[in-house]
Amino acid sequence: MRTDLRERVRTRLVAQSLEATVTSVAAALRSEGVVLGDEALRDAVRALNDHMRGAGPVQVLLNDSRVTDVLVNGAQEVWCDRGNGLERTELQFSSEQEVRRLAQRLAASVGRRIDEAAPFVDARLPDGSRLHCIIPPISVGGTTISLRTSRSRPFTLAELIQAGTLTPGAADLLLEIIDARLAFLVSGSTGSGKTTLLNALLGLVSPAHRIITIEDSTELDPAHPHVVRLQSRPANAEGMGAITLRDLVRQSLRMRPDRVVVGEVRGAEVVELLTALNTGHEGGCGTVHANSAADVPARLEALGLMAGLDRQALHALAGAGLDVIVHLGRGAGNTREVHSVHVCERRANGELVTLPAWSLEGGEWTEQSAAQSLSKLIATRRTPFV
Repeated sequence: MRTDLRERVRTRLVAQSLEATVTSVAAALRSEGVVLGDEALRDAVRALNDHMRGAGPVQVLLNDSRVTDVLVNGAQEVWCDRGNGLERTELQFSSEQEVRRLAQRLAASVGRRIDEAAPFVDARLPDGSRLHCIIPPISVGGTTISLRTSRSRPFTLAELIQAGTLTPGAADLLLEIIDARLAFLVSGSTGSGKTTLLNALLGLVSPAHRIITIEDSTELDPAHPHVVRLQSRPANAEGMGAITLRDLVRQSLRMRPDRVVVGEVRGAEVVELLTALNTGHEGGCGTVHANSAADVPARLEALGLMAGLDRQALHALAGAGLDVIVHLGRGAGNTREVHSVHVCERRANGELVTLPAWSLEGGEWTEQSAAQSLSKLIATRRTPFV
């Protein structure tokens, strides 16, 4: 069905508050002087539903279980990741206006807006997908839409081993870290699998433990029987009603948590992460962008400056609250891999450093200098699940 005809039919259905069904679409087409055969009519209904309730031309990608990310760069470029890195597709939008309408509709579906006054939005869609949009003039080449799909259930460690993300040895070590209730951060670049791994690890926590997750846009959904998920809220158009991560950390401490989890840390909310890790609740964790496990202290220090936290205070909080860093990266063929596990240590001057305990070398999980330190820490802190 031609784009102009589809838009006219969509306008008719919206004006009459009708869903795109075979009957309603056939009637709208007759009003336009068009009659379609059965197969063409069914295709038209699917296309209209994609444009009215789904993600328009890119819905076909979101329906593919292999796709983890869909990226729209204006009307002419659509990229996706099927697990082997980004690849450009043949899909296109008819115009910049069509991309803008899709961004506005997706934002509106979760009670958000995107316009000249609020030119970007970061939110979680009802199906669990992560949405990020930016419109011109901030996005110079046209409206950009980034969608990260949500799996119907979290990966298990066995599935991550099969996918090549973990070696069996790395999986055993991470299970010991969870069992010992060590506080840890999962580090890596965007799309390296940080949230996927953290989801899987939280699913291994004792069923008797209560997990509180705190995020700006909820992505964590571990396969665990007792999880409370909290999400921050931006201010409304009048600048009122904001609920910050700091607010949620304070609330979580009154909710009788066993483990407090602060999701992705990208700015001043590092204070909330470190606060959560220093409340006496063992096994706290979160994710952070970093080039390597060794670079995590520097990354935390830079984020702390955004919050007005001086270097000494940052290192004191991180040193008291953090035990381990688990770092992910891309391997051969763009596979997501756990590259290393580092132990956190405070030097005499109070500075936090990380020391390599295990790393992936030549496809083998290899012991490093701090392996014995990690083993002793696990042995000291290990307590049976209750």
